[in-house]
Amino acid sequence: MVQIVGHRGGRNVWPENSLGGFEKVRALGVDAVEFDIHLTKAGELLCIHDATLERTTLGTGLVADLPVDGRKNVILRDSDNEHIPTFRDVLELFADSTLELHIELKSDHDHKPYPGIVPAVLAEMERFNFGDRAVLTSFDPDVLRDIRAAVPNGRRLASIDRHSAERLGGLPAALTMLGELVEIVAVERSVLLENLDLVKSIVPMNRWAVWMCNDAESIEHWLQQPVFSITSDVPDLAVSVKEKLRG
Repeated sequence: MVQIVGHRGGRNVWPENSLGGFEKVRALGVDAVEFDIHLTKAGELLCIHDATLERTTLGTGLVADLPVDGRKNVILRDSDNEHIPTFRDVLELFADSTLELHIELKSDHDHKPYPGIVPAVLAEMERFNFGDRAVLTSFDPDVLRDIRAAVPNGRRLASIDRHSAERLGGLPAALTMLGELVEIVAVERSVLLENLDLVKSIVPMNRWAVWMCNDAESIEHWLQQPVFSITSDVPDLAVSVKEKLRG
C-alpha cells in the first residue's frame, strides 16, 4: 500500500514543524513524517522550514543568525507558546515509534547549502538507532551527493518543484540528475500532472513520491496508483481516506 507522509508534521492541521504537531501526527497512523532542518552559524540544527523566521514564528531575521539557545526566545505562530525545536528534540520524540522520518536538509536564504550540514545531521542521528527508518532528503543535488558519499547505503529522496527544476536546467535534466542520486523522487503534484508522460519516461512510478495531496479526491486517486508515497498537509484526512479504501 502507498505510504502516507505527514508534511511538516501536518502543517494545515497543527503548527508546522512543532513538537505538538509531531506528537499528534505520530498518533494518527501515518507511515512517515517529514520535517526540515537548518544549521545555524552557532552550530545548532533547528527544525523549521524557511530560512527566515517571519512566516512561521513571531520572530524576525535569518534562522542561521540565531545564537545558541536563541530559538528559546522565538515562539511558533498559532502554537501554545512553543519554541522552534532542535533536531535532537524531534529525534527524541520519534525514537520509540515505528514511523519513518523524512529529514529534509534545507539551504540558506540564498539557496546555498549550509557548509557542514550533512556531517552535523549524521552525527546527531548516530545518537539514535533509526536504521532504515531515516530517509534524508533535499532539493539540492550537491547535498544529495554529500549524503551519498557519507552514507552510500543510506536512503535518499530528492524533491522537485517548478522553481528547483528551472534552477537545474529544466524538468528532464532535473529528473535525470536527481534520479541517479536517490531511491525516491518527490515531484510536486501540479508539475507531475502537467508532465505525466515525461516523468514516467525518466523515473518509474514505484519511485515517485507525490506532493502535495491535500483534498480527498487527489488523496484517493494517488493512493490507488503504483507510487511509493503521497505527502499531505492534512494527514488526518489522508489516513481517513486510506482506511475507507481498505474497508
